[in-house]
Amino acid sequence: MEYRKLQGTDLTLSAVGFGVWTVGTTWWGVKDEAMGKRLLRQAFDLGITFFDNGDTYASGRAEELQREALGDVREQIVIGTKFGYDIYNNPERPGQQERPHDWTPAYMRKALEGSLKRLGTDYIDYYQLHNCRVEAIRQDDLWAELEKAKAEGLIRAYGTALGPALNERQIEEGIASVRERRAPTQIIYNLLEQVLGEQLLPVAQAEGVGVMARVPHASGLLEGYMTPDTEFEPGDHRNWRMTTNAKRKAWMEDGLKKVEGLNAEFVEGRGRTIGQLALQFALHSPAMGTVLPNIYAEQGLHEYAATFEAAPLTDEEYGAIQALYRENFGLTHDLRGQEVVKPEGAKAEVAQ
Repeated sequence: MEYRKLQGTDLTLSAVGFGVWTVGTTWWGVKDEAMGKRLLRQAFDLGITFFDNGDTYASGRAEELQREALGDVREQIVIGTKFGYDIYNNPERPGQQERPHDWTPAYMRKALEGSLKRLGTDYIDYYQLHNCRVEAIRQDDLWAELEKAKAEGLIRAYGTALGPALNERQIEEGIASVRERRAPTQIIYNLLEQVLGEQLLPVAQAEGVGVMARVPHASGLLEGYMTPDTEFEPGDHRNWRMTTNAKRKAWMEDGLKKVEGLNAEFVEGRGRTIGQLALQFALHSPAMGTVLPNIYAEQGLHEYAATFEAAPLTDEEYGAIQALYRENFGLTHDLRGQEVVKPEGAKAEVAQ
């Protein structure tokens, strides 16, 4: 495993982290808590030390699950969790709809107290505004309260996590986090969805502020198991992302054509898997502190933890992948199945 400093903080993270939402909710098919705890523990045994959670995941149960799996090694891991959604006055909504946010300093304190209790710890290493909009990033009283909590030793560092789905407004949000607050930010970034990273990573590198990436495998397309006939279980979050069978089919077929090309040029005979290539690509920027693959099975966990044992991605390969992305991998439709309209010299728009 490789370990990196999250720029702008005193934290050192495993370059491959663990997004606890995959085992702490039912959105990825892990419905067995015992299995989830085994995966968390195995991840630690494989050198993964950064675990990224959120109080809204199963209304706090994911934080309790992490405590039960890793409470005895608390001082050897880095705990990230998130706040902002009002989980105390608003029940979970159907179809994974967003709950209302509460960005008052008083609610931040309440949320922090709840997370500390559920995680069984006296401090949070990395506390994040969960899917915040730019107004929250510019809310001075909230950030002043975060700084107070840091001075009290309740948190070590704080930043933002942008979402829920990738869209253009996150460019402004990410730049505001990095430049105006000098706070690290978490983004959706992968081989097939580079738009936010293209805009934000150079700014973060220039400012000396870190970034972390989630969904590095493009919701499973870059894991290497999907076929055009793959079906998702009821409750799987990808059923909500693509609201009709036609959209889901177009997203999958288009994405798999791109993956086929990536396999042929950058995987076959190169000493790496497509899943490892995806992590290597996301980690290429010096500003990237960690990536958070969706881990829900032992096979994937062992594969991703071994990323740094695979043949490394060269600068030439990285540039070639970026060039392919700019040309939409030679395809005429994007991941949403929509025709790409690209003026001469412009970059292709990738699905958000």
